Amino acid sequence: MPSHALKRSTLLALCACVLVAQSMVAAINLLIPQLASSSLRPSPTEILWTVDAYVIAFAGLLVPAGALGDRYGRKGALLTGLALFAAGAATSAFAPDPAVLIVGRGISGAGAALITPATMSILVHLAGPRHRAQAMASWTLALGLGGLAGNLGGGLVGQFLTWRALFGAMVPLAALLALAVALTTPRTDRSPHGNPDPLGTLLLTSGLVAVLFGIIEGPGHGWDSPRILGAFGAGALLIALFTALALRSPAPLFDPRVFRSPRLRATSLGLTTGFFGLFALFFVNSQYLQEVKGYEPAVTGLAIVPLITGMAVVPKLAARWSAHPRPVIGGGLALIGLGLLGASTVDAGTPYAVYACWLLVISAGTGLSMPALTLGVVTSLPHHQAGLGSGLGTSAREIGAALGVAVTGTVLAGHTGFTAGMGPALRTVAALVLAATALVVTGLREPSRPAPTTTDARPPVREPAA
Repeated sequence: MPSHALKRSTLLALCACVLVAQSMVAAINLLIPQLASSSLRPSPTEILWTVDAYVIAFAGLLVPAGALGDRYGRKGALLTGLALFAAGAATSAFAPDPAVLIVGRGISGAGAALITPATMSILVHLAGPRHRAQAMASWTLALGLGGLAGNLGGGLVGQFLTWRALFGAMVPLAALLALAVALTTPRTDRSPHGNPDPLGTLLLTSGLVAVLFGIIEGPGHGWDSPRILGAFGAGALLIALFTALALRSPAPLFDPRVFRSPRLRATSLGLTTGFFGLFALFFVNSQYLQEVKGYEPAVTGLAIVPLITGMAVVPKLAARWSAHPRPVIGGGLALIGLGLLGASTVDAGTPYAVYACWLLVISAGTGLSMPALTLGVVTSLPHHQAGLGSGLGTSAREIGAALGVAVTGTVLAGHTGFTAGMGPALRTVAALVLAATALVVTGLREPSRPAPTTTDARPPVREPAA
């Protein structure tokens, strides 16, 4: 595709899709008190699964969703994802009991898994080499704005409406986005490489879901409990079986040998590290502002706005330095770690302006590093595997997010009260972020080898017009 193929209307439509998909990760957290007292009367475990079902389905299906979009059509995958997202939202909005609500959240998460890699992959194909850095900056900004929209929307709904209104609003919104995509987004070349790999898809997805289950449930059940150890063991076994199958298959879902690339390993770790820090902050932010500072839910949603400021401004500057990824990525991740260290010093008497300054530091670090990391993952793979690259990168983000919440929750559980545990939790996360940053920068020093590709040299296949 020529670089001029990416029109502003297409960019806006695609970024809006990923913004909405990401917003539903965070929005439900601010509705937990209202949901707990609703007529559904969910148990604590059912509330937890209402939150986690979306994330587990989203992250667990990203890699196969990205690979299948490459193979069968990215625009079709995006439209299918929007339809699933709307169907899940409608199921949740009219849920008569917690079980149906959880199923609806899982369906929406599966839709988000198709939406997110398809949007990035289409952008990579349409933008062309000269404009990919700017396109990734816009995509990353949409991802960050999704977090803001989720917090703000969840806060407003929690204070003025019912939790059903949040899910109900997603149905017409998804329909509008599907119409915008249909009208503005051209079809891109499909990859002819390989054939469907149902067994590989099942093994990889099941393995990722098991690992995510262990990460998310670990703080509640105990990291050494049989359930959690069994989940990690099952996940490791299933992923190992997928790897063995893929290495022997002539047409795997994807070739695990792509991870021979030092650049892919380093940028994937960088994405995990950044979201590890961000979601640790998200986890304590609403509790700090509501329980310690006494803010209302709507004000809590607005109070996180400084975290988006750097994400909106800095990526445009970072795009100019895209030819020098090491200082951009290293500096950005270091700022996230230092901002978390600063945020660990706040307490009930800290003025909000001081807290907001630390949010700005974290925001600037995110805006600096995330576009370069995202571009690094995608460009570490052959051009025809852009959807797979997007799926791998977004999986790294979601695993980092789950780990951030899990580690923070575990440290908090070891202290008497939230106020006593917030500082140690954020300091622990900050130390891990800074240590991982050193590994990322070291990995980026090594020369990257071209990712292996299948020997099938057939030209790309154009998606059918209908």
